[in-house]
Amino acid sequence: MSTPPLQGLAPLLDARTRLLVLGSFPSVASLAAQRYYAHPQNQFWKILGALWHLPLTDMPYSERTDALLAHGLGLWDVYASCERDGSLDSAIRHARLNDLHSLRQRCPALEAVAHHGGESFRHARHTRALGLPVYRLPSTSPAHASWPLARKLAAWREVLARHGLAPAEAA
Repeated sequence: MSTPPLQGLAPLLDARTRLLVLGSFPSVASLAAQRYYAHPQNQFWKILGALWHLPLTDMPYSERTDALLAHGLGLWDVYASCERDGSLDSAIRHARLNDLHSLRQRCPALEAVAHHGGESFRHARHTRALGLPVYRLPSTSPAHASWPLARKLAAWREVLARHGLAPAEAA
């Protein structure tokens, strides 16, 4: 007897979204909390907080997401559903893609898409079909410990700064 597929989170984007960050699929912690990047060791909110000089990790989730959208950043995942034991991307099976082709209609100000991690980037051909710049960002997951925080922060700053979502230099 198989378990039903896991369902991903709703997209976090609006008409102001200029850069969309696409992950692969939410972690077990994120699915349980119904919040993007809910695992306490994930560096996503810490990196954005450092770039925007905001205490995002200390803010309620609704204020984090409001800040994200106000800065023109959106979040979603490449997979709408999948089967997976645990949180590792390598364990994803029978995945179904989200409707990435509708992004230009959903986000009229969209300038670029950034794939968050290698599994998401495997689907860059779908986002390149939108005719926008496509980037690969390093994963902020605790499983991706080979890059130190400073290196991840620099990579994220470079992409966000290209689209006016972060200062180009560290303050």
